Amino acid sequence: MQLADDARWLAAAAALAERARPAARPNPGVGALILRDGRVVGRGWTQAGGRPHAEAVALSEAGDEARGATLYVTLEPCAHISARGPACADLIVASGVARVVIGMADPDPRTCGKGAARLREAGIAVTETDSSAAAMRLEGHACALALGRPHVTLKLALSLDGCIATAQGESRWITGAAARAHCHRERARSDAILVGGGTLRADNPRLDVRLPGLEARSPARWALTSGEVPAGWQRLSSPADISDMAEVRYLFLEGGAATAASFLRADLVDRLLIYRAPILIGGGLPGIGDIGLGALADAHERWHVTESQQLGSDRLEVYARARNEGI
Repeated sequence: MQLADDARWLAAAAALAERARPAARPNPGVGALILRDGRVVGRGWTQAGGRPHAEAVALSEAGDEARGATLYVTLEPCAHISARGPACADLIVASGVARVVIGMADPDPRTCGKGAARLREAGIAVTETDSSAAAMRLEGHACALALGRPHVTLKLALSLDGCIATAQGESRWITGAAARAHCHRERARSDAILVGGGTLRADNPRLDVRLPGLEARSPARWALTSGEVPAGWQRLSSPADISDMAEVRYLFLEGGAATAASFLRADLVDRLLIYRAPILIGGGLPGIGDIGLGALADAHERWHVTESQQLGSDRLEVYARARNEGI
């Protein structure tokens, strides 16, 4: 019963963590909940600019009611001293919290294992889990530390026969309003958005967020090109250069079959968002160019589905890249 409750409350903390993206960058977006006698007495998520941390916000809200309570937090509490604020492990010890449930160990070597150890040394019961809900909210943090680059999502809006446009290049609109709104939500969760130089020159896309209340969360605009880019845009020379995108933890790829193929060929895509419309184009422009696949056998077991849902008349399928790096 306790395991089920822990999973439920960690999922709720992970939902809070969603509010931190992308404003918390370059810090990870973390969520925290404090429960006492089955009642939430404190909640928090990482604030804009990365401070205060989620635990500090939740403890401040809980006040004296944190004593003897259980803290659910999506990422291991930090253990290192910073000029920007105290270590969360120390704040938790001082609060009198009796138990801490951690959704994911922090891969940051400054904290990894040290935060949980400090809590245990203070007599706090610590439960470390492998929460998929927590991990999904911390993919950018894990990618940055394990791979030295942002977490990359490739978005494709396709017809049933895999086209992104007619043979003449008409692409507005493949999908309906509900799918486009979902895509804008995904933009709002990203630090940067990238299209190919051809898409930039042909469409001059806005790439902003046009959802009420989220307009200020439009991501930085980048183009994969060797040419010049307009004012307000930044240029990426090659997919490999994403490791130099300072403070970008979540990169959203939109637009261009060649750009999609170049990132897939370099194995730099971690997540696929496939918006599939119930239409047939026939002879249209394919969604992805050549990715250098040598044998059909090499295509299998590289992707696994994580989500599927109906968006109006369209279907969303979400896939994650199967990797061994623990991200």
